[in-house]
Amino acid sequence: MNTIARFMNDESGATAIEYGLIAALIAVGIIAAATTLGGSLSSLFGTISGKLDGAVTAATPAT
Repeated sequence: MNTIARFMNDESGATAIEYGLIAALIAVGIIAAATTLGGSLSSLFGTISGKLDGAVTAATPAT
C-alpha cells in the first residue's frame, strides 16, 4: 500500500511532460515565424538580386 501512495504522489513524470509541451510550443512558434518571414525574405533577396544584376549590366562596358 505504501508503494501505491508513493506512486500517486510522484510528480516527476508530470514535470517532464510539461517541459515537453513547452518545448513543442516554442518549436511551433519558431516554425510559424520562419514561415511568415520566409516569404518576405525571399522577396527582399529577389529585389536585391535584381538591383545587383542591373548595376552589373550598367557597369559592363559595351564592346
